[in-house]
Amino acid sequence: MVLGKVRALSVHLDSLNQHNLPVFSGGDLVSGRVVVEVSGDVRVKSLDITARGVAKVRWTESRNAGANTAYTQNYTEELEYLQHRDTLIGEERDEDGPEEGLTVLHAGLHEFAFSFNLPQMALATSFEGKHGSVRYGVKAELHRPWMLPIKAKKEFIVFEHIDINTPLLLAPQAGTKEKTLCCWFCASGPISLSAKIERKGYTPGESIQIFAEVENCSSRVVVPKAALYQTQTFFAKGKGKQIQQLVSNLRGEPLQQGKSQSWEGKLLKIPPVSPSILDCPIIRVEYALVVYVDIPGGLNLSLSLPLVIGTIPLHASATRTSSISSSCSSVGWLGLPERPEAPPSYSDLAISEAHRQDCLQGRDGSDEEEPPSVMAYITEFRYLPPPLYSEVDPYPDTMDVSGDVQRPDMCPSR
Repeated sequence: MVLGKVRALSVHLDSLNQHNLPVFSGGDLVSGRVVVEVSGDVRVKSLDITARGVAKVRWTESRNAGANTAYTQNYTEELEYLQHRDTLIGEERDEDGPEEGLTVLHAGLHEFAFSFNLPQMALATSFEGKHGSVRYGVKAELHRPWMLPIKAKKEFIVFEHIDINTPLLLAPQAGTKEKTLCCWFCASGPISLSAKIERKGYTPGESIQIFAEVENCSSRVVVPKAALYQTQTFFAKGKGKQIQQLVSNLRGEPLQQGKSQSWEGKLLKIPPVSPSILDCPIIRVEYALVVYVDIPGGLNLSLSLPLVIGTIPLHASATRTSSISSSCSSVGWLGLPERPEAPPSYSDLAISEAHRQDCLQGRDGSDEEEPPSVMAYITEFRYLPPPLYSEVDPYPDTMDVSGDVQRPDMCPSR
């Protein structure tokens, strides 16, 4: 028998999303296959797969302990979310064990299916940070007698779903601050800032509507700005390490002395970012919208509004509720002048009598008499033309002998 060689070993996952990426959540079934390509006959002791999900944190700090000495402190922490192992070919043996019971793979392609379930628990979302990461993957190992094992790995993504359609994440976020600039013995007027957003929860790709009011009573020219920040916090050995990154920002117009500026729904788009990670003990990913006033030569006046980036987008009903509540409350809350729309005129709402009769007769246009239904009354009420406006009551009250109020349009009592 001519011994062959292993030409390729690869891992393929079956469940792919619309972007051809393997994405899963807690409790999902992960299935796939290991493909082995050999040229000639190959004796195999075992083919094993190992699935792991691990959150890791690591950073190093160096400190001086004297004039010429220094020491380095390593901070590491690891948390395991997934551990699964399965043997697809053969049995687990020692590397130097006997060669009896080996499996022979003939020349060509060979596929071996596998499947396992993710734990029914809150898994940490896949993440890559500066001092830590959360990674999930499947590794295949092909063991042959008296040879080093061949390995192949395939990573997959896990999302811990965050539904932003909850009362906590649909609640508006708002704040107000004021600051007075001082220069030695001279004090200028205050700078005031008020800001509000429709809700706390958003998903990547959405735009945040910012409602803000800035009033500059100081002697300097200031600029209102807004920025979305991501804060990564890593924990190891009882110590924390924090990294803040700018995700997106926008800039308003410069504001002269004694002027004010209003943002009536200024849009700040959220780029593709990692969802918030709030339940992992060693890694946290949080977001905040910072609305601030850039003051040259002084500390900025800023408001921080916490955000949660989720994975389940806003439902249609929640969108209508949020937009109605924001439009009703934003104007009064910011102190902007209210400008209610003029009501429509009756001539714009009135329809022709012929159109009303057609609607009352039904879709088929037949004039046959049918017993009245609730839908007929609703349709008649909907398509009635509005009454003509008049200061004089066309139906004055008349008193009958019994003392009841009687109108000509009311049916007589039987």
